[in-house]
Amino acid sequence: MDLGLRGKWALVCGASKGLGLGCARALVQEGANVLIVARGQAQLQASATELIAAHANNTGASVLFCAQDITTEAGRAAVFALRRDFDIVVTNAGGPPTGNFRDWDREAWIKAVDANMLTPIELIKATVDGMAARGFGRVVNITSSAVKSPIDILGLSNGARSGLTGFVAGVARSSLAAQGVTINNLLPGAFDTERLRGTLQASASKTGQPLDIVTNTRRQAIPAQRFGTPDEFGAVCAFLCSQQAGYITGQNVLVDGGAYPGTF
Repeated sequence: MDLGLRGKWALVCGASKGLGLGCARALVQEGANVLIVARGQAQLQASATELIAAHANNTGASVLFCAQDITTEAGRAAVFALRRDFDIVVTNAGGPPTGNFRDWDREAWIKAVDANMLTPIELIKATVDGMAARGFGRVVNITSSAVKSPIDILGLSNGARSGLTGFVAGVARSSLAAQGVTINNLLPGAFDTERLRGTLQASASKTGQPLDIVTNTRRQAIPAQRFGTPDEFGAVCAFLCSQQAGYITGQNVLVDGGAYPGTF
């Protein structure tokens, strides 16, 4: 299936590794040009080189990179100085630390909200009017399955990402929908990433159980009996960005191997 993305420009955040890189890879495979952003210069440059060599050379897509902290005003300014208009924006920022809510002060909460709620909102605000004027736009926010099924040690993430979810539920159904702009949230479950490994280690430390026991227990709780891969997550993201997904907006798309047990 041709997703109709050839020649489109995509901004993909947190794209030096993990789920963000999986999304960037899928978009480049479809011929979309990408500007990938992350804080670490060396890893980001290596990922850009990999995308160019493995995919862009085959599709003719351009790959740019910008080593900035997208959660800061200065970081966003640097990104938009490289390119102002995007047809696709994939928002993604590292999740806040795990822990006990009793230990989080106001600064910890503000930092979590700034990174995982306010930053996506700022990126949406900066790009959707241009998308609407051109008659096409896709915003995909990488949030978390914890929005639907909260995890106690991820309280900072639960709160901040749920705030973003509420905001998107409204703005996605504004006049933007009639102008060809869709905004959706993509909710990953357990994917084989550094973030998951860190969460599993935190659970092991909290419970006193060996890490391999905690890991196997988590894996066995997933009907698919495995963790997801960044590439299959990226494929879902690419579809939500496609021409064919123009009638999907304001949705929370759960990608978790069947782990969430609810009907709705």
